[in-house]
Amino acid sequence: MMSGQPVEPIPSRYAFDLTVAVPGEDLIGVGADLEPGTLLAGYRSAVFPMGLGRHGRGPLGWWSPDPRGVLPIEGLKVSRSLRRSYAGFDIRVDTAFNDVVAACADARRPGRWITPRIAEAYRRLHDLGWAHSVECWRDGRLAGGLYGVDVGGLFAGESMFHRERDASKVALVALVEMLAEDGEPRRLLDVQWRTDHLASLGVIEISRDEYRRRLAIALPVPRPHRFAQP
Repeated sequence: MMSGQPVEPIPSRYAFDLTVAVPGEDLIGVGADLEPGTLLAGYRSAVFPMGLGRHGRGPLGWWSPDPRGVLPIEGLKVSRSLRRSYAGFDIRVDTAFNDVVAACADARRPGRWITPRIAEAYRRLHDLGWAHSVECWRDGRLAGGLYGVDVGGLFAGESMFHRERDASKVALVALVEMLAEDGEPRRLLDVQWRTDHLASLGVIEISRDEYRRRLAIALPVPRPHRFAQP
């Protein structure tokens, strides 16, 4: 990516119509494919894929949670102990994307949902410049990280992992700091669903309609500097 700009893939033959989505129901469709153009059409429409079967196996579902979990950039909560942990890691971007996805897909993890098909789909997005990893390293070892999709002012977080205490939280803190670097208030950090763990860091819930409103405002925003570098 010498230009630092992502490559727009062939447009999808599928469309995502949320005007017929039932309020309060998260699953909005089944089927389609995982081509780069389809994935991007989904994110631009407030939708993401996840298999309906055990551990994310097929059939392929398309989700738009109502309510939706988001982390307001200005609402990040960082404890003193987490700030101390942050100082002990080396933060990198996109130096080990495939390793981060593989760690998130580890079969030993409870609740795993990332299948080989899903992992390959996001590797293709990464190769085109749309998917990124934020990594925590210590002593030359990958200690934790996260990956997600960057479309304009949207960063859609997909999964995170840790091999050392606080490493996944540190990756999220680092991501928020990257998104906040230019002071752009329209950026949107999507985490799909609110959990107690994420709520401790400042994640809130908003309605699907409110998420779509914020998404429409965020998409035209230039991508973050960290992800636009060649």
